[in-house]
Amino acid sequence: MTWRPFSTGVGRVESEAVISRNRRWSSAFSKLSTPLIADACLRLGVALRIAPPGVRPVIPGGRVAGRVLPVRHTGSVDVILEAMGTAEQGNVLVVDNGGRMDEACLGDLLTLEARACGLSGIVIWGCHRDTAELVEIGFPVFSYGTCPAGPQRLDPRESDALLMARFGDISVRSEDVAFADDDGILFAPGRDADGILSAARGIWQTERQQAHAIRAGKKLREQLAFGDYLMKRADDPSYTFRNHLRVLGGVIEE
Repeated sequence: MTWRPFSTGVGRVESEAVISRNRRWSSAFSKLSTPLIADACLRLGVALRIAPPGVRPVIPGGRVAGRVLPVRHTGSVDVILEAMGTAEQGNVLVVDNGGRMDEACLGDLLTLEARACGLSGIVIWGCHRDTAELVEIGFPVFSYGTCPAGPQRLDPRESDALLMARFGDISVRSEDVAFADDDGILFAPGRDADGILSAARGIWQTERQQAHAIRAGKKLREQLAFGDYLMKRADDPSYTFRNHLRVLGGVIEE
C-alpha cells in the first residue's frame, strides 16, 4: 500500500500531524481497552459517548483507535467512496446507516478500498455483509450484525453527510476519536485523547497490580480495606464506596 499526504503547504503539515496522532493513539490503545477508556473519561470528567450496545467486531479480538472520518449513508455507496477520498492514514471510517438491520451498507469491496486508502478500521451503525470475505481480509470492521441484502432505497443526501455521523444518540465529527474493541465503541474529543489514554494506562497499571495480588493470595477485599469501609459507612451513611476508593487509590469503579 502506498499512501502520500497532501503535497504542499499547510495542508501537508496538518495532515502529517493527524497521521502522527493516529499512530500514537493506536499504539497506546493497543495495550488498553474500551472499559479502561470509559473509566478514564469518568475520572477526567469527559462526557461518556458510548455506541449503543450490541456492536461487535467481525473478527473477535479486533480493535481500532483513530480520528473519526464520518459519513452518512443514504442508500448508495457513492457517499462512502467520496468520504474515503479525504481519508488520512489511520482514520477510522464511521458509517451512519441509521442503525438499520434490514440492509447492509458495506461489504468486501469497500473494506478492501478502506484498507487501500490507509484507514485503520470501520465502525458501522448498521449491518455489513460478505462476512467470510471480511474475515479473510482481516481488516477491523465493527457492526451490529449481518444482512445479505444491500440497500434498495436511495434517500436524499443531507448537506453535511461528510461532516457528521450519528451513532445512536451520539453525533461524531472529524474532531473526535473512536476507540473500538470486543466490548464496544467509545468516542471522545480529539483534544482530550492523550489525557484519556494516559489516565487509562494508569488505571490499567493499578488494576494489574491488584490482580497480581489476588493471585498471590491477597483478596481484593483486603486490598481495599473493605471492612474499614463498612465501619465508616455505618458511622456515616453518606460515605460511599467511591469515596473510599479515591482515598485508597483503588480503581474498581469511578
